[in-house]
Amino acid sequence: MTPSLDGSRGRHTRPSPARPGRLALTFDAFHAYHRKLWMRYAHTQVGSSTSAESVVDTACARLKADWPTVLLQESVPRYAWMVLKEEVHRWLAERDLEPQVGDAAFLTALQKLLLHEMRDELRVISQEIGLYAAISALPERRYDVIVLRFLLGMDDEEVAECLGIDAATVRSHIRHARRSLARELHIPYQETDPQQ
Repeated sequence: MTPSLDGSRGRHTRPSPARPGRLALTFDAFHAYHRKLWMRYAHTQVGSSTSAESVVDTACARLKADWPTVLLQESVPRYAWMVLKEEVHRWLAERDLEPQVGDAAFLTALQKLLLHEMRDELRVISQEIGLYAAISALPERRYDVIVLRFLLGMDDEEVAECLGIDAATVRSHIRHARRSLARELHIPYQETDPQQ
């Protein structure tokens, strides 16, 4: 018989429930790791750093208050992301606002997202129609992937971790979003990189 981690022989012991101090430490580490990204995302949606801080603080307070339950979720980052988005949507709805991402930021994102040869055409299109409207019409998960990947500059693996999906799924969402945006903006589309 091999000794267990607690030094007893042959007995299987259950781990004791986490102490409140330990849960707080775990939350604090999670918060420290994600806060910068959450602030950047919230800022793109609510339009100012002060408002973004308010939204992120509210989301973090919700998570911290229910942290033991949060830890039971299949994907803690994905659950936290949903809480953050709920707070962003609540903040915007209370003020009867739409997300505040400007066309200039999305033009840059689209230039990265679509083919480089289209840049001049995209500048013209951005003046004629709202690029944000095209991106905001994407399904929610694709919208999140596009904002995180191209507007906030995260790599596929970081986006995957944040959304609780795998990198292949991120790349699939990008491909589908590219096709949809090209179709919506009447721009010829061709696959440029099978990994993207």
